[in-house]
Amino acid sequence: MRSPVIRPLESEADAEAFLDLNRRWIEQYFEMTDEDERVLSHPHESIVQPGGEVLMAVNSEGAVVGVIAILAAGSGKFELAKMTVASSARGLGIGRLLVDSAVEWAQSRDAALLFLGTNSRLRSAIRVYEAAGFRRVTREELSLGDYYARADTLMAIAIPGSEQAVDA
Repeated sequence: MRSPVIRPLESEADAEAFLDLNRRWIEQYFEMTDEDERVLSHPHESIVQPGGEVLMAVNSEGAVVGVIAILAAGSGKFELAKMTVASSARGLGIGRLLVDSAVEWAQSRDAALLFLGTNSRLRSAIRVYEAAGFRRVTREELSLGDYYARADTLMAIAIPGSEQAVDA
């Protein structure tokens, strides 16, 4: 199988795929929150317009098989969020491709830091993040106040080549 193409969210069909893929994994492990519903239902308004991006992994048949959001967090920081891969496409390296593409996207915007919150139950996702160079950090290191209740593991990576300096 050919690697999927990674591209930005472009259409209403993409937005629906973003919502559907995320709803499936969230409901498999957790519960959808009002905030999940708000962000996932309106990705252009909640993610793209404020300075972030949604990247889509699209297979050779044109199906969206993975997604990742990059949320602007201010001061050269971006948050990775809402990453998932379709159950039929897991184990094919698509998660790593999405994470690497998100790092490249952030680097092209002179970001200093990418961070994320995940849950220790999501071991395969944590392995993907660690393989991409993310390391575990504390809320204090990221200066985060209120954060997703289900996120018991925080990770970050300093963006190589960034003009900005952030200790992480």
